[in-house]
Amino acid sequence: MEGLWSYLRRKPLQRRVTLLTVLLVMLAILVSNVAGYIALRHTLVAASQSVAFSIADDIVSDTTASLQQSGTLLPESRQAGGVIVEAVDPTGRVVRFPGETAELVIEPGDLTAATPDGPRVQRTGVDTRGLPYVVVAVPAGASGYALVVARPLGPVLEILSTERLIVLCVVLASMVGAGVAGFFVARSALRPVRQLTAAVQHVTDTRDFQPIAIKYAFGDLSVLAASFNQLMRAITRMRERQSRLVADAGHELRTPLTSLTTNVDLLSSDLRNGYLSDTQKSQILGDVRAQLGELTGLVGDLVQLSRDDSAGSFKPTDLRTVVQAAVERVRRRGSDRVFDVSLDEFHVIGDPDGLERTVTNLLDNAVKWSPSGSTIRVRLEGNRLRVADSGPGIPEADLPYVFDRFFRGSSARKTPGTGLGLSIVAKTIEDHGGSVSAGRSDDGGAEFTIQLPGVTHVEALPAVLVPA
Repeated sequence: MEGLWSYLRRKPLQRRVTLLTVLLVMLAILVSNVAGYIALRHTLVAASQSVAFSIADDIVSDTTASLQQSGTLLPESRQAGGVIVEAVDPTGRVVRFPGETAELVIEPGDLTAATPDGPRVQRTGVDTRGLPYVVVAVPAGASGYALVVARPLGPVLEILSTERLIVLCVVLASMVGAGVAGFFVARSALRPVRQLTAAVQHVTDTRDFQPIAIKYAFGDLSVLAASFNQLMRAITRMRERQSRLVADAGHELRTPLTSLTTNVDLLSSDLRNGYLSDTQKSQILGDVRAQLGELTGLVGDLVQLSRDDSAGSFKPTDLRTVVQAAVERVRRRGSDRVFDVSLDEFHVIGDPDGLERTVTNLLDNAVKWSPSGSTIRVRLEGNRLRVADSGPGIPEADLPYVFDRFFRGSSARKTPGTGLGLSIVAKTIEDHGGSVSAGRSDDGGAEFTIQLPGVTHVEALPAVLVPA
């Protein structure tokens, strides 16, 4: 059996399904036909034995009288159709019809019926020529003999021989039919698998991650096909995001790199010619430091933005602690702004560092646009965190794009920044299963609202699922 499974494992899936289908069908047909053959054989033999008992019961009274009077069998008791009638006593002495040519081979079990209260015996046996018979033995009354009646088993065996030939033909025909049916069933059933295999091979060869149409897929195969297409769409979206990120990053890096190159060339030229004054050198070095700082911030934001979703460590987190830490950090950088903070209890399953960076980005954005002495309001109410400033606000035309990578509105293009801060906010909140939106605050500034899944009491945290 192990060799069979090893052989099947080396074969293609369609051939394995076909072979297993043929084997199972053949096994079912073979078992059913063998069972039918055995039942037929038992029925025919039992019917012959029943007829033999009927003959014995019909002639036993006359035979008993004849044996008691003359010790012989009456010729009138002879039966047609090759039936053998004999009488046997307990010692094994056999009484036959005069001139009888067929002699039955008597077995010891027949002798047990040679008493008035002896059992009725039934068996199969042969005559002295080796021909098969159905044999029955019944007590012959008080004569001290057992009446033995044997019917030829040849007709039954001929029927069984014909039945065996029919069974063999049925099995062979079923084998061919099962093979053909198994081939087409396996081919039809595995068609979606072949399509999926061809699609995977196509993706491997061409790197074309487009979803495919899987026909005739039902049940688990449809789920597999849908999962495959979902994976293809996710990979396509990821590749598109990566391509856009690389293209946008290249575009954003070009300006500071060009400026750096120009300033370094000026300083290099001055080493040979010495035409720059100390003031000019100081200004150029200041520009270089600013550009290096801009590049450093841009690279850091790109690393944060391209980080894998699972990079953070998700754990039970009190959002109030996260917000307070971010406020304290930004307060040191915007000491001339007033921070109005009100935080209700709220707990999430998330990455505390990532969430703190998110809130810090929003607060830095508020400090950047709020005039000196203005108020920045931070509210945590239920599952909503709102950060509002007192700046000029976001133009209506720019609201749909504020979370896009490298997007900078017309009013922000003259200010320092990489255009990635709000993109990092959106990505982090999305990774936590939440959402973020932008709008106007009550006094006309910008207001950002974050919604996160969580609970308002720490006791309910075990029921919160970690975002996938």
